[in-house]
Amino acid sequence: MNKKEEIIDQPIDIELSEEIAEGQYSNLAIITHSQAEFIIDFVRILPGIPKGKVKSRIIMTPQHAKRLLFALGDNMQKFESHFGEVDLEAGGGNQGFPINFGGVTGQA
Repeated sequence: MNKKEEIIDQPIDIELSEEIAEGQYSNLAIITHSQAEFIIDFVRILPGIPKGKVKSRIIMTPQHAKRLLFALGDNMQKFESHFGEVDLEAGGGNQGFPINFGGVTGQA
């Protein structure tokens, strides 16, 4: 067994605090990036309230962002095979929210 295989086979001990386990609801994700990192801001926007609030910001390397992209795709495929296709129109789509706050931006 080489060192790379040894690292992969080691169990990962992950701690989940009670506060984090409660989670945060988000209905908008704003994604920006630089050469070195991706930043994903998870925002909650409520009907009738013109100002949204960033509830969580995740910063990751491009490599981890790509792994997340693949993992989300895989999980969405499994979800849809079990529950049926997710209808983007039913979720309200863009709802007219601005998605360009400067820099290179995407929306999920």
